Amino acid sequence: MSQQFNVYCDESCHLENDNQKSMVLGAVWCPKDKRLEIAKRLREIKVKHNLPPDFEVKWTKVSPSKLKFYSELIDYFFDDDDLHFRALVVPDKSILNHSGFNQNHDDWYYKMYFSMLKVIFNPHCRYKIFIDIKDTLGHEKVRILHDALCNNAYDFSRHMIMDIKRVHSHEMEQLQLADLLIGALSYLHRGLNSNAAKLSLINRIKERSRYSLKLTTMPAEQKFNLLIWQGR
Repeated sequence: MSQQFNVYCDESCHLENDNQKSMVLGAVWCPKDKRLEIAKRLREIKVKHNLPPDFEVKWTKVSPSKLKFYSELIDYFFDDDDLHFRALVVPDKSILNHSGFNQNHDDWYYKMYFSMLKVIFNPHCRYKIFIDIKDTLGHEKVRILHDALCNNAYDFSRHMIMDIKRVHSHEMEQLQLADLLIGALSYLHRGLNSNAAKLSLINRIKERSRYSLKLTTMPAEQKFNLLIWQGR
């Protein structure tokens, strides 16, 4: 029987005219049969640091007073072999030339989501994808994305890529972890440096991943996989 994975997707600075230089799309994934164990452990870390178990982890909440808590979450991600991460970073949205490629920003955004997700799939496994409901991908675009991913993988029966659903991040611990890792990459690539706690977390991710976070990793990297996208 094929092993099933759950994939939790989030994004940062994806809007066309948000005055932000960089965009990040990313996903945390884990075996479906480990999802409850992982969620339980993430809630235990919250309680250990005197936070309620339903506290929503978000990059925007990182502060000096919560640095130890967020650092422990980062370490937990790297220590748990069942957790994996993949991100696509667009360093500079201002140089995009949509008209030259006969597309609008939404079309391009959908293509980037496709590029971010397509390399994580193993044809011998099955996947369910969960996307934060706040994101640009509405119901119709989620359907189109599902079609494109399945067609790319010759998965016309949808045996491998079973479903894509929009969900609320506060409902899923792994989606909150994706927000944290994506937020760190976005902060770094936007050149921000005013929050010492956030800089400390970024350095912790660099140390644990052994990557600069500025360069594309090998496509086969399973733990912390990065694509620094460069358009033609």
